[in-house]
Amino acid sequence: MILVDTSVWIDYFNGSDTPETSILDALLGTEPLLIGDLILVEVLQGFRSDAELARAARLLAVLEFHELVGREVALSSAFNYRSLRARGVTVRKTIDVIIGTWCILNNHQILHRDRDFDPLEQHLGLQVVRE
Repeated sequence: MILVDTSVWIDYFNGSDTPETSILDALLGTEPLLIGDLILVEVLQGFRSDAELARAARLLAVLEFHELVGREVALSSAFNYRSLRARGVTVRKTIDVIIGTWCILNNHQILHRDRDFDPLEQHLGLQVVRE
């Protein structure tokens, strides 16, 4: 299954034409897609109007939903962050380490447009959807 990151949803809802939004367009309705609690918060908090928020919430409600943080993911995320830092790589956003770690632990791919996931792919085996 594929977890779609906030970075792609924001571009998608803003009507941006990127390689990742094109992939998302092709996957919608044809592949099972996931959304997580942290991603849902990040996406929905950015809408300016109540109408846009309600529309997005309805659209996202059809996706499979997962809670991304629990004890195992929290511990693994801390270890992953420290492992990357030991290699000289600092990920800017802890939330991205959590999201990437959840995908690694659950053997799910991620569709993203955020450079913070690159070290998780390069050093920790995060599976990334590409064209």
